[in-house]
Amino acid sequence: MGAAGKGAGNRPGGKGGRTRPQQAVVAKPKPWGLIAAAVAVVVFAGAVIGYAVYAVDKSREDDITAADQIQGVQAFDYAAGQQHVTENVTYTENPPVGGPHDPYWADCTGTVYDIDIRHENAVHALEHGAVWITYDPDVVSDDDIAALADVVQGNSGLMLSPYAGLASASDLGTPISLESWNHRLGVDSADDPRIQQYVDFFTYGTDADGTSLYPEVGASCQNPDFAANPLPADASSEPIGDSDAPTTDSAAPSTDGAVPTTDAAQPSAEPTATTTN
Repeated sequence: MGAAGKGAGNRPGGKGGRTRPQQAVVAKPKPWGLIAAAVAVVVFAGAVIGYAVYAVDKSREDDITAADQIQGVQAFDYAAGQQHVTENVTYTENPPVGGPHDPYWADCTGTVYDIDIRHENAVHALEHGAVWITYDPDVVSDDDIAALADVVQGNSGLMLSPYAGLASASDLGTPISLESWNHRLGVDSADDPRIQQYVDFFTYGTDADGTSLYPEVGASCQNPDFAANPLPADASSEPIGDSDAPTTDSAAPSTDGAVPTTDAAQPSAEPTATTTN
């Protein structure tokens, strides 16, 4: 009896067998490196997206949607349907931006001319949506001429030529001038950012509401015969390449703003120019 009681008293739990010793629970270390990397990726992605949105918004702010957003642009009001003439024309503006013009247009397929081309042919190209960049060869440096050629070369709707006496003959008083139908801009150097703004907006240009800025939408700029053998400014008219009909069937198309040098010409009021400040 006593022996049995002694044996039972030796059991530590009284009810079961031996208890297992408690083991310390060791927590797994958190992957702080991976967490930091993931956070960095998220932050970087957010920054990239934010910058992209900002850049798009900024580019839209810089987009030119109206002529008066380009500082210094002059606007005129030559009507569509100008007369085709073979006489030389005394234009009101130098360089001209509209009015009667030759039946044959100057090639404007990104053409760089090395002579002062016949203005009457150039104006016809403006009617087709071209931008004509002119420079005073006695004032503009070779580097600036090369820079202007880079803007024009190979880009449809553009042409470049010297314009004798531009800096003094033009009321703009600048050695470089950009012309399109009913608009022009004078600048002092080829690195003026308004040159690219003007080219981008006015080449085959439309206004913010989709209205064309030139009369003959869809007309060709190609006249390889003129590009190969351009007529100089003081030359008489001659058939060269293709021609087209005037943009009106009227017997008396508008001659506002320009007076052909012929006794048959009937001059009318000059167009009013407006300049953006």
